[in-house]
Amino acid sequence: MDHLQKAPKAYKNNEFLNSPAGRTVRILTEYLEPYSRLKKYDVKDTIVFFGSARTLSPEEAARKLGEARKKIKASKNPSAKMLSDLRKAEMDVVMSRYYKDTEELAYRMTKWSKSLRNGNKFVITSGGGPGIMEAANKGARRAKGLSIGFNISLPFEQYPNKYMDRHLNFEFHYFFMRKFWFAYLAKALVIMPGGFGTLDELMEVMTLVQTQKLNKKMSIVIYGSEYWKKVINFETMADTGMISPDDLKLYKFIDNVDDAFNYLKKELIKNYVK
Repeated sequence: MDHLQKAPKAYKNNEFLNSPAGRTVRILTEYLEPYSRLKKYDVKDTIVFFGSARTLSPEEAARKLGEARKKIKASKNPSAKMLSDLRKAEMDVVMSRYYKDTEELAYRMTKWSKSLRNGNKFVITSGGGPGIMEAANKGARRAKGLSIGFNISLPFEQYPNKYMDRHLNFEFHYFFMRKFWFAYLAKALVIMPGGFGTLDELMEVMTLVQTQKLNKKMSIVIYGSEYWKKVINFETMADTGMISPDDLKLYKFIDNVDDAFNYLKKELIKNYVK
């Protein structure tokens, strides 16, 4: 008897799943799959690092500066691009201190967390890509602890860095689901210098804390006041009545690893260590 070929089951129908009609299902999977995996590895508390994907390690920054200087030296008439590349390389060396500080702070926080009774309670979490994200995962790896990468698919490919735990390497399509997982588990945030994405993440969490939509204590470290106070002037927002003066207590500017480590450790012990 002639008969039609069996139709694919709905949950195996890729044409449907990747269509606008399947969007709700796709969103739900970006909640349920991470939930299942994080539960499997008993991840309940995280310390999230935000910062620029463009920040180079001190070694890489020094190497690129050396290359830029060689090109200038070898040229009788350096082009505008060569001079621009040199200025950028010089600034990359300056900003590379934040890569180093991120790695060291993540290392110390992980080492301390592993010393707690239930061990590695506070898991270092980043956006999973290069720059500051890589540095955070690298520090946790150096301390032989777990770390998470919540990566995002972008038009310009952002590949996962090699330092996160392979079982805790996540890839998101939706920014809002990725940000949900950053905020949901976080007990502390460290905001390193960054661009639009870092500002977006900082302001999202600050708004959730300010409006008490996060029903938990959240310690927020804004690291690098020399950079951030040129980018954002919270005091002006308070002086003009755009935010409450009490909102200035929602975060703390810190400029070195020792102070950041001591502050975070004290806050996490007070709020979450029994």
